[in-house]
Amino acid sequence: MLNLRHYYPSCASQSRSSKLPITAPRMGGPGGIVLEGGNAAYKSLRNNVNSKWIHDPGLRRLNIGVGMMFASAAANGFDGSLMNGLLAIPRFKDDLGHISTNILGLIIAGISLGGLPSFIPASYVSDQIGRRYTVGIGSFLMVAAAIIQCATYGPWAFLGTRIMLGIGLGFSQTSAPPLTTEIAHPKHRGQVTALFQAVWYWGAIVSACVTLGTLFLDSSWSWRLPCLLQGLFPGIQLLGLFIVPESPRWLVSKNRMAEALTILARYHANGDAEDELVKYEFSEICEAIEQEREVANSTGFRSFLESKGNRHRLLICVLVGFMIQWAGNGIVSYYLAPILESVGITSSVSQAAINLGLQMWNALLAAAGAMAAERYGRRPLWMISACGMLVSFIVVTALSAVFAEQHIKSAGSAVVAFLFVFFGFYDIAFTPLSIAYPVEILPFHLRSKGLSINLTVVFGAGFFNQYVNPIALGAIQWKFYFVYIATLTSMLFIIYFLFPETKGRTLEEIAIVFDGESAVPGAERRLSLALVNSMVEKGSVHREYIETKGS
Repeated sequence: MLNLRHYYPSCASQSRSSKLPITAPRMGGPGGIVLEGGNAAYKSLRNNVNSKWIHDPGLRRLNIGVGMMFASAAANGFDGSLMNGLLAIPRFKDDLGHISTNILGLIIAGISLGGLPSFIPASYVSDQIGRRYTVGIGSFLMVAAAIIQCATYGPWAFLGTRIMLGIGLGFSQTSAPPLTTEIAHPKHRGQVTALFQAVWYWGAIVSACVTLGTLFLDSSWSWRLPCLLQGLFPGIQLLGLFIVPESPRWLVSKNRMAEALTILARYHANGDAEDELVKYEFSEICEAIEQEREVANSTGFRSFLESKGNRHRLLICVLVGFMIQWAGNGIVSYYLAPILESVGITSSVSQAAINLGLQMWNALLAAAGAMAAERYGRRPLWMISACGMLVSFIVVTALSAVFAEQHIKSAGSAVVAFLFVFFGFYDIAFTPLSIAYPVEILPFHLRSKGLSINLTVVFGAGFFNQYVNPIALGAIQWKFYFVYIATLTSMLFIIYFLFPETKGRTLEEIAIVFDGESAVPGAERRLSLALVNSMVEKGSVHREYIETKGS
């Protein structure tokens, strides 16, 4: 365990009779004297960085590397749009040969077939050999699969490369979100975590533009080039691994304390190991991981069943994975063309324009939601998103019914407008928080495993959607929308009763929300007290202010 006296000698001499209280704050915090939460403590500490990260060498290098780690989400988005584009290219169908709809369905779902069995093993690899190496394995597999796919002939070889892509995506998607969350500077952590999945749409936009451009090539390169470009984002991620460091939390878990402290100092304080924020952050990480070791009876998936807090976390991981696929977005994302045809929009050019416009709209709103999560909180965004989607989907259902029964053209046009409204509400929470929320509520020893469960549910629910939706749409058409109205209604109750707020808390401090005040180590309280005393002595904080903020 970290010897706090080495870093803060005042901890040893601090008396319980001090004018500053040691008891925990009402809202919980690592130090007991910070009423607002751990992030408020971080803001109070001296930190050797520029207030604008773009002007700070350490933060600039770190954030550029973190941005390159977002490429796994973009790669997922690229594939999400790729097959729709390829199926519109005549040469692709000719070269693939005549195949049944069942085989075509397998090819479309190839990424899911590869990803589903890979998430769980990837979580073990991530915890054993590190986040960076696991991301590297996944990115390398995806680049290799893209090159091989570009040279394939026939449906089965094409399916094989898509499964290989899915395996690579499973490894990179399991490790990249924890890595970016665990290396981010504390003041950027909330936005970094939420922005990760918001980048999904930019991959979809690139894919849509590429397939639209190659549509006019009169050779097999019309589909081979988009397939080759599937290696673009994994390639960017591989380059990013030369910039980003290993997770300090993973290094501490392997008792590599000196390396962890060096990384925190280099990227969070430009090499100043005596920086107040770095010392606080390092001590908080060490204390939290040590406590996790003491209370956990196992390090495997059984840990999710050992406590009420872990069971709550597991339930959220599963529910979020289901919710983001069954909010009604799946039916619009994968089957936009049939929906547009059902309301009278049959021109392929009009459909392509609406699809591209929708992706751009999604990208902008998802980024806005990611930035708003830290300012307004996760829980309000979840509730606003679910309520907005429910209302807009009810309107879409009603307008679709009017068009189907009375063939009023204006009703069909209104459906398109409300599809944009629906996705706007989906984007502000369900896109950025689908990865961010599970990652931040999980303690270190369960973070990769919990995310792997979440992603397995996401891919499983998506795979199921791809087969159920076209059958149901063909059988009962717009009446199928009532299923999603029911699921959206249930989500309101799930969010209200099961999703706690995590705004304003450090990554380690979020444990208080699920495990109670006992999750805060006593040494961590003493550390915060020593830091505040140090700041009072330096005149950076007035003692009267601290006393009014005490419990």
